Amino acid sequence: MNRYERILEIIFKNTEPHIQVYREPWKILISTILSQRARDDQTAKISEKLYKRYGTLEELKNADINELMETIRGIGFYRAKAKHIKDIAGILIDNYNGRVPDKREDLLKLPGVGSKTANIVLGVCYGKDYIAVDTHVHRVMNRIGIVKTRNPEETERALMEIIDRKYWKKINEYLVEFGKNICRPISPRCDICPVSEYCNYYREKIKRCS
Repeated sequence: MNRYERILEIIFKNTEPHIQVYREPWKILISTILSQRARDDQTAKISEKLYKRYGTLEELKNADINELMETIRGIGFYRAKAKHIKDIAGILIDNYNGRVPDKREDLLKLPGVGSKTANIVLGVCYGKDYIAVDTHVHRVMNRIGIVKTRNPEETERALMEIIDRKYWKKINEYLVEFGKNICRPISPRCDICPVSEYCNYYREKIKRCS
C-alpha cells in the first residue's frame, strides 16, 4: 500500500459512502447526466420530478421535447440535457433493446455522456473497475496533494497510474460525500478532517497562520 492508498483507506474508514437512490441502470445514467454541473440537491429534486412524469424509457422517447424541458427546468443546461435524455431513450430502445450498454466505448457514443458518466454507470450498474472523477473528487485529490492536475479528465488518468485497481470503484462513492461534508469547496473542515496530517492544503494553511 503506497501513501496515496493509505490516505484513501483513512477516508473510506471515516466516511459514509454516497448511496445511489436509483437501481435501474437507465435511471442512474439519466440522473448522472442531470448531475453534470449541477448541485446534488438540484439533481435529486429534478430526478424525482422527472421519473414521476416519465416512468419508462418509452415515455421518455415519446416525450414532447418542450414538456420534457419544462419538467427538468431548474437544473443547469436543462434544454441541452432534455434533448440528450430524449435522444438517449430512443437509442437505448432502438439499438440496445432498452438496456444500458456495459461497454465504455458504447456509453461514450451516447449524447451528453462523458468519461465521468460512463465510469459511474459501469461501476455502479455493472461492477466494473473504473474511476469516476467529478468536481468533488478532482478538488479533494488536488487539495490533499495526491495529484496535481487541471481538470477531472487529467485527474482520472493520474489516479489510474498511482492507485491500485481494487480502490477505483470506491473513490467516487466515498469522496463525493467527503467532498460535500469535510473537504468542502468553501471553508473546508480541516479541524475534523481525518487526513489533515497528510494534506498539502492544511500544511500551507498552518504556515500562513503561524
